[in-house]
Amino acid sequence: MIPDYEIQRDKLYGTLGDLPRRDRPVSAKLLLYEERDKYLLEKLSLDINGFEEVPAYLIKPKVARERLPVILYNHAHGGDYDLGKDELLLGNKGLQKPPYALMLSEAGYAALCIDMWAFGERSKNKESQLFKQMLWRGQVLWGMMVYDSLRAVDYLCQRNDIDPNRIGTLGISMGSTMAWWIAALDVRIKVCIDLCGMTDYQALIETGGLDEHGLYYYVPGLLKQFTTSQINTLIAPRPHLSLAGNNDPLTPPSGLDRIDLELRKVYQSLNASQAWQMKRYNCGHLETSDMRKEIVSFLKQWLVI
Repeated sequence: MIPDYEIQRDKLYGTLGDLPRRDRPVSAKLLLYEERDKYLLEKLSLDINGFEEVPAYLIKPKVARERLPVILYNHAHGGDYDLGKDELLLGNKGLQKPPYALMLSEAGYAALCIDMWAFGERSKNKESQLFKQMLWRGQVLWGMMVYDSLRAVDYLCQRNDIDPNRIGTLGISMGSTMAWWIAALDVRIKVCIDLCGMTDYQALIETGGLDEHGLYYYVPGLLKQFTTSQINTLIAPRPHLSLAGNNDPLTPPSGLDRIDLELRKVYQSLNASQAWQMKRYNCGHLETSDMRKEIVSFLKQWLVI
């Protein structure tokens, strides 16, 4: 491990505003248990931040002989504030079929998806108002989202049906950004897969694309301390698959070039060249069938059933 990784993680976490304590207890209420055609579904209410309950879905295969590998699935934004965690079960307009609940459970994985702040059952609080209110209080909306996701990992590690040594994370768009942020901050994440969200901050400025991302995305003072590549360096040498569209305005190609070059050097220096892969496609902001195949293959290789 590069000697200053933990120092850099603390520094990155420190950019996220005033956050609740990480040592507060995490608990869950089971609201619904349902046997579906292909998987078991739990609807949960998680007490993880001390401000409001966090609705969540956990799915898992019907038959499991041992503790399960699990994916923390991060839902997208897309302006669809009502969808939230239901994306895991239903998919969204930018994703291939079947929805990830079905794909992951059939492959032998459990998956957890929470409603992020302002989404799903938490959508009564508007994103713009939350951003402004939190700013007044010294909080950062993205920081509170990241905090909830990190505590969701704490919850997974408490479950006796989940293998805490086989936790991966994935998502598209906002969910993609969440995947690489939490993987950078938490070494318990063993595999990171991001779709259409590997945005080089400087390239976004250069292309005039700041409005492509919502208010949630912006962390005060972040660029004084980190580039996108420097955040993602903190995932190395753990396996990381990044999937992007060359025509996606949210992830400018010049920035993808820069990130890929820098991450290749980092992984090579750690004798882990095969663990970093960036795959690019001639598409926009969406998952293609080839991307889905890459995800299935990457999980099979690095998060073994």
